[in-house]
Amino acid sequence: MLLGEFELITVSDGTFRLDGGAMFGVVPKSIWDKINPADPRNRILLSLNCLLIRAAGENILIDTGMGSRFDEKSDEIYEINRSPGLEENLKKVGTPPEKIDSVILTHLHFDHCGGNTKLDSKGNLIPSFPNAQYFIQRKEWEDALSPNERTKGSYREDDLLLLEKAGQLHLIDGDFEVTPGVRTVITGGHTRGHQIVIIESEEKRCIFWGDLIPTTGHITVPYIMSYDLFPLDTIAEKKKWEEIAVSEKCLCHFEHDPRVTFAYLSRIGRRIIATPL
Repeated sequence: MLLGEFELITVSDGTFRLDGGAMFGVVPKSIWDKINPADPRNRILLSLNCLLIRAAGENILIDTGMGSRFDEKSDEIYEINRSPGLEENLKKVGTPPEKIDSVILTHLHFDHCGGNTKLDSKGNLIPSFPNAQYFIQRKEWEDALSPNERTKGSYREDDLLLLEKAGQLHLIDGDFEVTPGVRTVITGGHTRGHQIVIIESEEKRCIFWGDLIPTTGHITVPYIMSYDLFPLDTIAEKKKWEEIAVSEKCLCHFEHDPRVTFAYLSRIGRRIIATPL
């Protein structure tokens, strides 16, 4: 898809499942199950929709999915399906991992940065994108390496420390321009250092929501995840950025939606709805 002079390509790392109640917080199952039907274990299907941006000769990847380093227990819990995964899909669109210049991580939960690293033919852990700089909010990095009892299950330290050792880590403080037309905006809410990505070219704009709005089923403002550490911040940022998306006709990218990747938001009465492309 073209956005001005930029090319935007959704690159999948597959699908997985999470508990529907956790994904919708205080929203009753009788409501969310209509649009996100649960399996017998109360899990809903979620996608791992990473985004490749081709901008002025640079290849920029937003988030890296879950990656391949999960054991059988994790596969059973989350029903991970990576057939094929991110690396294979990048090759299919003509941009193998070594051609990625920058990786922007919205946050450091394992389903957003698990593809940071991989095992080589000898079983050694190596960076998946050897020539890329990884852009991460400093406070997110600090929280990931010093998790508490609630958050420690969301982070995998070995996906992170190798980046620092390899000299590929770029910690940022607040909003940051990665390259002209591609910038991060810190929102907090889901985590203290969660950031969205704004892509702009020729007066056109796309918002990569990350986990601020993980699926189109989360557009309604109170529909927020139990995983959000700062839910009132999530609500405030959703309201702010949804108004911008509607008024400025921004293209929107939904990272976890298994049916809708790109859409525009519009207002009908008091409701904001998504119109898929």
